Amino acid sequence: MFNKYQNVFRSRWKALWWAAGVCLTAYCTVPSQETTDAQVAAAHPKHVNPWALDESKQGNRSGGSGG
Repeated sequence: MFNKYQNVFRSRWKALWWAAGVCLTAYCTVPSQETTDAQVAAAHPKHVNPWALDESKQGNRSGGSGG
């Protein structure tokens, strides 16, 4: 199961290169907090409840049985 990792860690330099690759991958894939906040604010300026009734279409509803 761990055969390919045992080969990497037989040498200290190979282990250091492997760890550097893992750190570089994490650094390059995780976005910065400033970029994330700006993109979220631009994409979703205001939350709208999709289940809420539109007040302009609601009118005067009595809520009765209609009889």
